[in-house]
Amino acid sequence: MLTTKIFIRKNRAGNFLKNIREHYLRDDIHCGISNCHDCPPNSNISPATHENKCSLYNFNHYLVLDTNVILHQMDLLEEDAMCNVIILNTVLEEVKHRNLPIYKRLNNIMENTDRNFYLFPNNFHIECYIAQDKLEVINDYNDRCIRRACTWYMQHVPDAKFVLLTDDVANRQLAAEENIYCCSVENYVAHLENCGSLQDKLAHHDGHSISKSDDIFPPHLTTLEIHKGIKENKLYQGVYHASRDNFLEGYVVVEESDGTPMQIIVQGRVGQNRAVQGDVVAVELFNVKEWTAPSDLVFEDEGLVESGVDEVLRKEAELNVGKGKKEAEDRKPTGRVVGVIRRKWRQYCGILQQDGDASGLYQLFVPAEKRVPKIRIQTRQGVFLRTQKIVVTIDLWPRHSRYPEGHFVRALGAIGDQATENEVVLLEHEVPHNQFSEQVLKCLPKLPWIITDADVEARVDLRDIDICSVDPPGCTDIDDALHCRPLTKDTFEVGVHIADVSHFIRPGTALDVEAANRATTVYLVNKRIDMVPELLSSNLCSLRGGEERFAFSCIWEIDKNAKILNVRCHKSIIRSRKAMTYEEAQITIDDKTKNDSIAISLRNLNMLAKILKRKRLENGALVLASPEVKIHMDSETMEPLDVEVKKLFETNSMVEEFMLLANISVAEIILEAFPDCAMLRRHPEPPVSNFDPLIKVGKNLGFDIKVDTGKHLAESLDEAVNANNPYINTMLRILATRCMMQAVYFPSGIYEKSNFFHYGLAVPLYTHFTSPIRRYADIIVHRLLAVTVGSDATYPDLLDKQKSKLLCNNLNYRNRMAQYAGRASVAFNTHLFFRNKVQDEEGYILCIRKNAVQILIPRYGLECTLYLAEKGQSSAYFQYDVEEQTQKCGDITLHAFDPVTVRLSLDSSNVQHEKFVLKLVHPYIEGFSLPPLNVPSKRKGDSKNKNKSHEKRKKQLH
Repeated sequence: MLTTKIFIRKNRAGNFLKNIREHYLRDDIHCGISNCHDCPPNSNISPATHENKCSLYNFNHYLVLDTNVILHQMDLLEEDAMCNVIILNTVLEEVKHRNLPIYKRLNNIMENTDRNFYLFPNNFHIECYIAQDKLEVINDYNDRCIRRACTWYMQHVPDAKFVLLTDDVANRQLAAEENIYCCSVENYVAHLENCGSLQDKLAHHDGHSISKSDDIFPPHLTTLEIHKGIKENKLYQGVYHASRDNFLEGYVVVEESDGTPMQIIVQGRVGQNRAVQGDVVAVELFNVKEWTAPSDLVFEDEGLVESGVDEVLRKEAELNVGKGKKEAEDRKPTGRVVGVIRRKWRQYCGILQQDGDASGLYQLFVPAEKRVPKIRIQTRQGVFLRTQKIVVTIDLWPRHSRYPEGHFVRALGAIGDQATENEVVLLEHEVPHNQFSEQVLKCLPKLPWIITDADVEARVDLRDIDICSVDPPGCTDIDDALHCRPLTKDTFEVGVHIADVSHFIRPGTALDVEAANRATTVYLVNKRIDMVPELLSSNLCSLRGGEERFAFSCIWEIDKNAKILNVRCHKSIIRSRKAMTYEEAQITIDDKTKNDSIAISLRNLNMLAKILKRKRLENGALVLASPEVKIHMDSETMEPLDVEVKKLFETNSMVEEFMLLANISVAEIILEAFPDCAMLRRHPEPPVSNFDPLIKVGKNLGFDIKVDTGKHLAESLDEAVNANNPYINTMLRILATRCMMQAVYFPSGIYEKSNFFHYGLAVPLYTHFTSPIRRYADIIVHRLLAVTVGSDATYPDLLDKQKSKLLCNNLNYRNRMAQYAGRASVAFNTHLFFRNKVQDEEGYILCIRKNAVQILIPRYGLECTLYLAEKGQSSAYFQYDVEEQTQKCGDITLHAFDPVTVRLSLDSSNVQHEKFVLKLVHPYIEGFSLPPLNVPSKRKGDSKNKNKSHEKRKKQLH
């Protein structure tokens, strides 16, 4: 049967347009009920082996869900107790329209046949379809469709029983009038057998779970008021970021009318007004006279509960001391959040707060992410859950509650367990880490994999060239290799050969979709989360020594002065002679007795790389620094044995230079071929204000750091050298790194060419081509390059600028989260290593705060806080000079980059947020510093010499 709807509308030209929509109805759609006598037996899903036991009903039954139940109670629906469920197509389409992640989770449930979730296309069934009335709102229409489907099921299968779950009171009343069994989700779950753990998973959306008291927060503006305010330039829209050090402060990043970013400070509960990290909010900017500077104080929301509101008020008062009295140059745009445009709530990992009554119904959840507020939940498992890392999600944040309210999702494992902590790191950083699906694995080539004559015919055969790879020790996903051979007395052929991953990952396949979503491989201390299945990452795509592999080669003709004479790119077949570590390659270069082809190739590569690097630096490329550490693990217990800063060799720089050169060369090629959709990577120039901390520290040390151009910054850093303390330059570069903007992927068609510039590398054009095993961006670049050189065909999405932009957004986010996840993994294992250890370590002051100093400990790559006073209070020992950035106590003055000795220990009293505790050992301040740890008698002299050495170094520094 065909139903037809005719819509007539008037266009701008005044003409009437007729739009005809056809809707096909069928009478042969099966109901999916196992004991139906009218539908063919093979049409039904697996028999209903599960019995829904709810004491409200003395019969087994099927559940029919409305849209809001699915949108709000997905954590509950994922439990095995919820079975025999009919999902109406009307509901599924609305869920897809309103919340795509929930829609995907629902599909995953429906794919599990054991759960008996059946999709019924009611809107195409001749007896269930109903037309929407002209004045009927869509919500009422959908509810009517759901009730109509329930009535049909009751008539179609009179032997079965059906219960409609809906939290809409009006819908329940109408359903009852139509003799449909109906119930609220909360009431239904409360009457299930063994309902205790299920009730914990209920999401609450009425705000009545906790008794109301006086309002703490002002009301949010309505959506209409927000849109009007933004349109009239009275309000700004931006993303809220909470402070890591101060739970009473945050800032909103907005765009001004000319497109430049601006940070608006928000302070106190009223200023933040229930905004949570990542929310898109509307913010009202104060008058310039009311602007203030960011707080110098550190406040942590530790141990404060609802009854501790007086403590919060006291801290808010301290926060506002001196507000408006700061120097004009220190003041920043200040405002308050007046509404939330879009919530960025997600599932959060953490623990229950350990104090208070563990058996109580209400518990406070402490997220692992310090920028997220505590969450109040209801649970009947408090005693057990206090021993576990758990997952919680936010349901609502009423005006009367200091904390948002949420519900328990699941337990991850015991607190402190390493596997549990790895899971927390991955979940907190939203790293996709499930096993690859069957659909993805079906896309992989079958073993044994062989190179055919057709493959040889389609590629350039380079198997006779002496190629080798140079990587970190233990690397199995080898995606680059190099060669260098002389052409004439003064010229060389240099090749960078990159794994041809795009040969195995074809556009639009399940494997391609999964790789695009994951975006990058994530490296934890003792675990790797691959972007592509291991068969590709560690085998067929990995350029292992002695094995034939497909590659994409970028080959230059270069003279002895590293001038590029010619470049060509093509797909190839290679056989790497050897997979070497950086250290092995360095030993080979340095050992003059080795003169085989690989050794000669490496020496020539190293010689050319040094020239390339010198030219880059002369052009203004920055050499920045960050303390990277390596953790040695016990192979059996997987406990950390040692922590050390990674050792770098010349060969690290050698490989880096040729990877940079390949990326630059390929960027030029694909941009010329695809001016609107080439995937490139840009590094925006930081605002001058970002460099204020670096300039101030440099000035105090007697260095003039110029930041007007990247070249001047690079030259300033090169000149900022103290012969008595070479580490000063490293610390300046660490500070400079923190002033930088994030480098990002983008499609070339969305910016002017002047915005393509990569600030850190000082090159006008850059992309990523050299790591396709672990970066999806490189796969896209390979596809663009393959089309350019005639090795492959294009496809629509590759040329779609808007789809490329969305893809780049995901790549940028996933890459950023992967970096954070790696750092979090290192931090956790470093904490493990230092448990029950107390030791004195040499360090340097990195920066001065009002009540603390940041200390860098080079031996372990640690940056820790040495508090000079209780958090949020003034120091009884030190006087803070904000202009000179110093802390003074008597004759002793602490400057940035001063050498110090500190007592290092790990405070594990807060099991959620373990932290390093530093105590000053040297310079010694009576009543504040600690004496050095006891050392064996034979080394007492060494200890004195050590103290003298500190004094000498400090005098030389100033």
